[in-house]
Parts: sequence; C-alpha cells; structure tokens
Amino acid sequence: MAKTFLQHIDPAFGPKRILSLDGGGIRGALTLGYLKKIETILREKENDPALLLCDYFDLIGGTSTGSIIAAALAIGMEVDAIVKMYMDLGGKIFGQKHDWWKPWETMKFLKAGYDYKALEENLKATFGDITLGSDKIKTGLCIVAKRADTNSIWPLINHPDGKYFGEERGQNKNIPLWQAVRASSAAPTYFAPQMIDVGAGQQAAFVDGGVSMANNPSLTLLMVATLKGFPFKWDMSADKLSVVSVGTGYSVFKKKVGEIEEAWLATWAQSVPEMLMQDASWQNQVVLQWLSQSPTANYMDAEMGTLKDDFIGGKPLIKYLRYNLPITEKDLNLLGLKKEFNHTDVASLIDMSNADNRELLYQLGVAASSKIEKSHFD
Repeated sequence: MAKTFLQHIDPAFGPKRILSLDGGGIRGALTLGYLKKIETILREKENDPALLLCDYFDLIGGTSTGSIIAAALAIGMEVDAIVKMYMDLGGKIFGQKHDWWKPWETMKFLKAGYDYKALEENLKATFGDITLGSDKIKTGLCIVAKRADTNSIWPLINHPDGKYFGEERGQNKNIPLWQAVRASSAAPTYFAPQMIDVGAGQQAAFVDGGVSMANNPSLTLLMVATLKGFPFKWDMSADKLSVVSVGTGYSVFKKKVGEIEEAWLATWAQSVPEMLMQDASWQNQVVLQWLSQSPTANYMDAEMGTLKDDFIGGKPLIKYLRYNLPITEKDLNLLGLKKEFNHTDVASLIDMSNADNRELLYQLGVAASSKIEKSHFD
C-alpha cells in the first residue's frame, strides 16, 4: 500500500529515501533513461507493477531540467509518461529561438536566446493549477532555484511546516508548480528570469538553480531533509536515510597546455558553464561519498581515491547512490549502441540546448543504466 503524503514526510515513519535530479538542459533525457531502470527494479522488488517513484521516495528534488522531471514524478506520473512529455517539451522549448532580425524581438534576443513563452505554456499544460501546497503532490518535493536579486539558493519545498510555506512569512504553498519549475529552469542566456511573489507583496527574480553549487542538488536536498532549520528533520544514519542521485551526463575536460595559452576569451566563455557545473557536482560527490559507504563511489582523484575508508562522523551516515555517464567517445562506444561515436557526436551531445539529440540521449541513459544493480536498492 502506497504511503500517504504525511507518512512520506514524517521522520518517525520508516527509513527515508531522497531522489536527486541534476540540471543539464535537454540532457535531462539521459536522466530519464536511468529512471526507467530504477522504476523497473523497484516494481519488481516491491512486487507492484503499478508502483510509482513517488510511492517509493519520500523527497524528490531537482534543479533546472531536473526540477521538471522531479515535479512530474511527485504528482504521480510514471517514467514512460514523462518521457513522452519531455520529448515533446524539449522540441518546443529549444526549437523556438527569438528572431534577431525582427526589430521588436531584438531586445528579447539580447536578454534570452529562446522564447520563454513556449516553456511557460508547456509547463502550464503539464502541471495545470497545481500549487506547491496542493494535495496532488504525492510526496515531499523540493524545487531548487537561484534568487538572482539576493544571489541565494532557494529550495522551494512543499512541507506544510516550512518557514515560508504559510501566508504569515511567505506564500510558498500558493506558488503554482509550473512557476516554481519555470524559476528553476530560467537558465541565463537561454530564458528570461522568472518573477515570483514570495509574500508580503515582495517580488523576487529567479534564475536557473544550476547557476549555483546546486546544479547537482543532492547535497542541498540532504541539508533540507536533515538540518534543524528545515521542517523535515530526518535522522542521519546509513540504515535510516538513502540518497539516490542521477546526473545528465558530463564531459571530460582535457586541453593541451598550448591550446589554453593561445585560447581566445570567447573559447573560454563557451567552456565556463560546463566547467562550473562539473566543479559543483564534483564537490557535492566528494561530500556525499565522505558521508557514506557507497557501492557506486566514483574515483575522485589520485589523492582521495573513492574515499572508501573515510567517514566524516567515523561511520557511514547515509546510503548514497550516484548514476551518471561520462560523455566521451570511449564511454559512448562501450554502451553497445548500433552507432560509432566520434568527437563531433560528443560535442553535439554535450550541447545542453540541442533538442535534436533528445531521443539519442534517452537511449544512452537506458544503455548506461545497465550498471544499476538490484542489490543497490536492498
């Protein structure tokens, strides 16, 4: 029997499970390939062919494209339905650029490369009139956004005891879900900022949560779930709390010294977003592996290794699973797809706005998910 919403958020009701979904533009299609496998494993494990990820996870959160998927999961959509929605959404969102040659579009183009109206219309069609306080959200939900006017990370949560949930100090419960997701997805240079009334007549300007250390939101979600300032207040111990973190793929940054020395400023500018995303994700992974004994631990570097015998508190405090795919010729060709990948393919797949890749990215996620073992969810 599925848990009720209150059972999901109640710290006294069983072990708690967090699902964290990275940002990464259209590469969220790759995330969905992993989620399909997780859903299949859990349905078999629980002997329930109709099980939804919102039945299993007690807090689902995401940043940017991950927030779209997280919100869809939290309202009870199964992965196949989200894949269908996402494929349609991706083509519409990244298929409509501003027309720079039209005088009335020029200023919009300078502010944002894509038409945010297509994004808003499709989010409204998916989430309708659901608000963060709606009982249509079946489990704990955290949408990670960045408030640009205060330069702060804002985790928008649906816990009824949240400090800014009610109308006295804020009105998170009244924020339309589509608007919260739109705020988390407002990537600078891609989409215009999202304005939200955060209470007491105060307007706030939000941009993509990926413009922060929380593009991989797993550490933020762990803090939301356990710190005393937040309402969840879940206990930290390896048998009581698990974190499953799913990425959108990542590039392996390698440059020759001569190339860097002679690089134009524009060349560096193109690399900065991916570099910052990877740095933030790497830092999050280090901390989470430091907190856990993880069967999916990544080799971080020659000094830290996998942090196998390192524990912040002297013992594992969480169970941690991380799934992500390096987007390199070697790694892609090892997946066994009927395609030989080259450096041009890699460059195309890394592009977070290339909607033409969305079907292939999903196939890559499905293939990469073969590394997810049933034992990971014991």
